[in-house]
Amino acid sequence: MAMSVGSDSSDEDAVVSEINTTPLVDVMLVLLIIFLITIPVAIEVHKVELPKAINIADKSQLKDVNVSVDTKGNVYWNQALTTPETLREKIAETARIQPQPLVHLRADKSVDYQYVGRVIFAFQRGGVTKIGFVTDPERPTG
Repeated sequence: MAMSVGSDSSDEDAVVSEINTTPLVDVMLVLLIIFLITIPVAIEVHKVELPKAINIADKSQLKDVNVSVDTKGNVYWNQALTTPETLREKIAETARIQPQPLVHLRADKSVDYQYVGRVIFAFQRGGVTKIGFVTDPERPTG
């Protein structure tokens, strides 16, 4: 606790230029104690047995579209190399089909995100709403 005994100046109403941190420390200690008491209560949950899930891949349909992006940023539409203009045309054709086919987007793991982002942006601008990312699932060890 800080306390000032005596004064150098004779003026009793002089402005004190020191910050009194005692109330701040008191408040922080009270908050710390409250958090130490309430956290163990908040973390405790009732134990339940969660269901087990198995990831089963959907079967591809004939009208689904496969789009791939390689490490250099080249875009393939159903295994055929496309230019940006051709890609826009094919996206517009796909957007007009009702119901829209699902687009399976495969990107090499070392490709720069900018190339994948451009493809996703092109699909969004073209009006295609069903885009799925294809990944290689991790195999369980053991």
